[in-house]
Amino acid sequence: SQQKIFKAGDTNQDGQLDFEEFMQYLKDHEKKMKLAFKSLDKNNDGKIEPSEVVQSLKILGINISEKQAEKILQSIDADGTMSVDWNEWRDHFMFNPATDIEEIIRYWKHSTVLDIGDSLTVPDEFTEEEKKSGQWWKQLLAGGVAGAVSRTGTAPLDRLKVMMQVHGSKSNKMNIASGFKQMLKEGGVRSLWRGNGVNVVKIAPETAIKFWAYEQYKKILTKDDGNLGTIERFVSGSLAGATAQTSIYPMEVLKTRLAVGKTGQYSGMFDCAKKILKREGAKAFYKGYIPNILGIIPYAGIDLAVYELLKTTWLEHYASSSANPGVFVLLGCGTVSSTCGQLASYPLALVRTRMQAQASVEGAPQLNMVGLFQRIVATEGIQGLYRGIAPNFMKVLPAVSISYVVYEKMKQNLGIA
Repeated sequence: SQQKIFKAGDTNQDGQLDFEEFMQYLKDHEKKMKLAFKSLDKNNDGKIEPSEVVQSLKILGINISEKQAEKILQSIDADGTMSVDWNEWRDHFMFNPATDIEEIIRYWKHSTVLDIGDSLTVPDEFTEEEKKSGQWWKQLLAGGVAGAVSRTGTAPLDRLKVMMQVHGSKSNKMNIASGFKQMLKEGGVRSLWRGNGVNVVKIAPETAIKFWAYEQYKKILTKDDGNLGTIERFVSGSLAGATAQTSIYPMEVLKTRLAVGKTGQYSGMFDCAKKILKREGAKAFYKGYIPNILGIIPYAGIDLAVYELLKTTWLEHYASSSANPGVFVLLGCGTVSSTCGQLASYPLALVRTRMQAQASVEGAPQLNMVGLFQRIVATEGIQGLYRGIAPNFMKVLPAVSISYVVYEKMKQNLGIA
């Protein structure tokens, strides 16, 4: 906070904040705060009431109750009148760089741009100001690099998950230890990263398509008053995710084939693509597509619902102490919600991976989605639908941590606020 004030106030960039600059900062800051105050004070009576906070957040697509709004205002309300006048507002925010409610909301949003490799997250959003200042591409670049590093760091667990999904059955009791042993014996340490190249390469096109598609769907679904509600935002995000997944799906198939491939079977991703095309034709690149798209619905729906619930609970309990949650609160909310989403959609992800790999597993019958579900449940029971979930969850915490650290470092290097 002090650094931000110093940075904003030091207009001549001489590394010092002199009295004139400080006075100028206070004047400019007061102007911004006055605008923020006026935009919240809907009935122009010089006071902000809880109902006005509810109304303003609704416009931003966030629904909170009057009780939560009261909690937020309590932290600013110095005289206990349950409404906030200009003096209380100014005193509270004078040395707080968050100049408007939108900035607080943006803090929620940008602090959870984390990629754990199952790229089904709702895309990031950017304000007009961020688009004009060129901050958006830096944000996307930082997220992309963070995703690449975190995927590479957790690739052995990801490959183990795929191996267990494809080969794990009652007759082949593959667990974490035996799976790693098998991979090391078959291809050495390097083989633990097999398929990671494609996984990293697909970040760029997927992010770009998802970002572009999200903007298009938002335009279509925007209400008459020009506002987007939570449901519209969720639908836009899910459709954007589905559009991006459809475009880059052949790369998903390549990743799975490379991950279950034996040493020397493919010399690289292009060789793998050539061989699949020659032996199985173009349709092989869309095997498992239906369970993959269906998986987005429970994943995104539950992820969003749980995240909103946790965020709301946090606001109810702690909003009176501060309007901004700590990074660990956000990471905690994000991790729990994504875990719940993965639990719900995991059987579909497993069936998708089996369908992608079927042709390369000798002696395996070529089944469709329903046939595979029935076969797995009949031969292995319900637990058969959750094979490989242990390494999948083991990678969440390191992936989120790596992603967050790299994202923050990239933001510093690119000069993102």
